[in-house]
Amino acid sequence: MLEAYLNILVIFLLMFLGYWLSFKQWFSNRTADVFSKLVLNVSLPFSMFLNITSNFSREEFVSLFSGMIIPFISMILTLLFSFVYRKIAHIPTNRQGTFSTMITCSNTIFIGLPINLAIFGEQSIPYVLLYYIINTTIFWTIGIYLIATDNSQVEQVRISFHPLVALKKIFSPTLLGFIIGLIWMLCSLSVPTLIQSFGTYLADLTTPLSMFAIGIMVYFNGIKNLKMTKDILGVLVGRYFVAPFIVWFIGQWIAVPTLMLQVFIIQSAMPVQNSVPILARTYHADEEFAASSMGYSVLIYMFYIPFLLHAISFI
Repeated sequence: MLEAYLNILVIFLLMFLGYWLSFKQWFSNRTADVFSKLVLNVSLPFSMFLNITSNFSREEFVSLFSGMIIPFISMILTLLFSFVYRKIAHIPTNRQGTFSTMITCSNTIFIGLPINLAIFGEQSIPYVLLYYIINTTIFWTIGIYLIATDNSQVEQVRISFHPLVALKKIFSPTLLGFIIGLIWMLCSLSVPTLIQSFGTYLADLTTPLSMFAIGIMVYFNGIKNLKMTKDILGVLVGRYFVAPFIVWFIGQWIAVPTLMLQVFIIQSAMPVQNSVPILARTYHADEEFAASSMGYSVLIYMFYIPFLLHAISFI
């Protein structure tokens, strides 16, 4: 347990380094975009490919897909909870879709992957990917549509929402790296030494660049500009208590390996998706609410994760 805490501390030290280097003006807001693109389009696809081809057999991986029902059901139930909550709490109409999306979808890659690797090691990768597939699919279909509907100009929203764009986002380079690795593994092909070595160097960039990007975003969003409201508090309660509880509850009825359930709980209790503020700006939703929610969720997560880690140790 102590080793897991120390590994998590290292992850957040990388985030603090990104924040401090932004303060020293080594990094600009644009740097976070560059790091994000490098992770999503280069390092992470290689990481997915190498982890699948190196660590799993065909029989082991086929047996995992039955577990995908847990993240799917849990996210749908969390979404329904958000609909009920926003009516009871009288969430303003210009942030209702953003509110529901932030509660339902979590940051499964930029923070989720490094945290799970720090806690469980590489054996958690397939479970991280299963949750990522469901999370990404729901975020870039239902989630992006809900954010778009926060725009009062309904007709403009309908025109600007393109299913093909959402489909392109779902089949990102990260997911394609996973799919290619899966096909490679199912065909029992060996990975050439050159690709193995080249890919390993790139894959090792995933964690530091991801945490640098989060640190840069937190700095440029401005800690002083963060304003706690009842709506943001609702997002935090949904993210850190309701979502993981629903996953745990479903796990009592659907039998899955203990590690799988633990990873799903960790993944469900991640900070807000870092794409939400960008999408809120794009669709003229409440960008300040989205950015503040993401900032608070990242900052509070540093103090929240030890309690969550202690809780899942009893599973």
